[in-house]
Amino acid sequence: MFHIYDIQKNPDGISFQKTLVLQDEIQTRNREVLGLSPVQVEGNVRFESGFYFLDYQMTYTITLSSSRSMEPVVLEESYPVNELFVASEAALKEQDLIDEDMVLVIEDDQIVLEESVADNILLNIPIKVLTPEEAAGSDMPSGANWSVLTEDDFKQEVQEKKEANSPFAQLQGLFADGEETE
Repeated sequence: MFHIYDIQKNPDGISFQKTLVLQDEIQTRNREVLGLSPVQVEGNVRFESGFYFLDYQMTYTITLSSSRSMEPVVLEESYPVNELFVASEAALKEQDLIDEDMVLVIEDDQIVLEESVADNILLNIPIKVLTPEEAAGSDMPSGANWSVLTEDDFKQEVQEKKEANSPFAQLQGLFADGEETE
């Protein structure tokens, strides 16, 4: 947690390197998360021209269920985060920036690093999660009278049905190759 007055006192900003344990909070907010390693966070928070800049790199391992088989999949994640804060809405002339979530408003004169990290982990959970075997293979799940198709397979199947139901499909093969008509 960084207080805005402490940030303003340091012209170079405040550098930090922390390990955050957020598994319980993340699992409370999203039940699909099976596990989360401690999050390594390294960065800087600074004040410049009326804005507070929070920049950091976060690295962690998250365990999610496979989208196909529901088997646990461990993903290693590492990416930068850049957030822009303003002390109050009144200080910002462009209300559109707040409305579009480009600028965050500081509450209680503090920037809470743990909240930012948790929010960014949840925002970056992928929709499609596959085990290495599922990603390498093209086999899709199937059962009695059903199967999962990729979008391309579905389009091909629809095209084949359309061609088979065509009124001209019955004429195919009417004339054998090599026969000439008079």
